[in-house]
Amino acid sequence: MNNKEFIGAIALKTGYTQDESQQMVKDVIEQLSKYFESGESVAVSGFGTFEVKKRLERVMVNPATGLRMLVPPKLVLNFKPATMIKVQVKKGGVENG
Repeated sequence: MNNKEFIGAIALKTGYTQDESQQMVKDVIEQLSKYFESGESVAVSGFGTFEVKKRLERVMVNPATGLRMLVPPKLVLNFKPATMIKVQVKKGGVENG
């Protein structure tokens, strides 16, 4: 599913226009980004939890040359899906019916 299909599905489900739906999605993403920038985690009930984690400094070896390099620490965004989502994916998705 691409962005256009996603926005169309939201518009159909909510009854809003595609422009209104796209603006809502942009607003949600903008809000999430603000929390991530400040290092806060965001839990979406029934969906999962997004959290900013710090990756520690580590040594990496280039397999072609054998050269060892130091990779600096960095912040990464991690997502942990809700249990119900994990179960649905393992079963092959949600059945409509």
